[in-house]
Amino acid sequence: MNHSVDDVLKEFSSEKSNASSVSDFDSLKTKYLGKKGIVTGLLKQLGSLSPDEKKVFGAKINELKNTITAEIDAELGRLAQIEQEKQFKSDRPDHTLPGISSSVGTTHPVLRIVREISEIFVSMGFFVADGPEVEQEYYNFEALNVPLHHPARDMQDSFYLESGHVLRTQTSPVQIRTMEKISPPFKMIAPGKVFRRDSDITHSPVFHQIEGLVVGENVSMCDLKGTLIYFAERMFGKRPYRFRPSYFPFTEPSAEMDIQCIFCSGSGCKVCKGSGWIEILGCGMVNPKVFEAVNYDHEKYSGFAFGMGIERQAILRYGISDIRLLFGSDVRFLKQF
Repeated sequence: MNHSVDDVLKEFSSEKSNASSVSDFDSLKTKYLGKKGIVTGLLKQLGSLSPDEKKVFGAKINELKNTITAEIDAELGRLAQIEQEKQFKSDRPDHTLPGISSSVGTTHPVLRIVREISEIFVSMGFFVADGPEVEQEYYNFEALNVPLHHPARDMQDSFYLESGHVLRTQTSPVQIRTMEKISPPFKMIAPGKVFRRDSDITHSPVFHQIEGLVVGENVSMCDLKGTLIYFAERMFGKRPYRFRPSYFPFTEPSAEMDIQCIFCSGSGCKVCKGSGWIEILGCGMVNPKVFEAVNYDHEKYSGFAFGMGIERQAILRYGISDIRLLFGSDVRFLKQF
């Protein structure tokens, strides 16, 4: 029995000396240590031996198994090291090849416009306020004089949550929250994301707005026009402008501000739909009912508010034809900015 163990070890040593690859040693491992291997076959002989013989023969088999395992593992490790060194040499960079330059990131056009508009208004004494994107209906609608039956509260326009909250459709709720905390006079802007059920080449379900509010004594429509004309000239340069009557539930009177088309200089093109004018924002004097919601004395205080879409300003500034480009990840597009 001892002789058979010695013979197996000699046979293994002879075959090992002829093995030169990983596959050769894998085959040896299967032949000697596999489920149907030679060492496993020796273990099966233990059943026919006496207890004393089992003890001696079993120890020999375990020693044989450990020896074969250690020698195969050592050779596999050596071959793996050789292969790794070969791979390292083959992967070594060729210093004669031209280098690969890393791309430098840039500010996204939407963020660029947000910062530029904010800087203009901050230079006029406005402060920047923020508020939640998931809003209570009261702040998003009721406090802004948008009654329950108003079309803007229809499910197809707004995103409602199971909790009864709504994804804010404008940043105007920030104005209400700010007025609840501070007393006039003040000037504020509220930039941020807003959400509406609308999606095409000129609309997105997620977009950005900046809304502004000025409250104080004797604030007039003249103050509104002077402020917004100054902003428009800083943003788009000196050009003709106009204010058209409009309607917003939270302002009265209300207006929309247009500037002469920056693409055709008023001669008419597809961007301005042949009118020569482009709308840039909505505005108006704060409706007294909004002041009532925040316990402001509308006999003492007056104010004006305005709001604009950031993507619209980016489209005008950079001549972008499809708003969806602003929300994509096309590096070719983003590199332009």
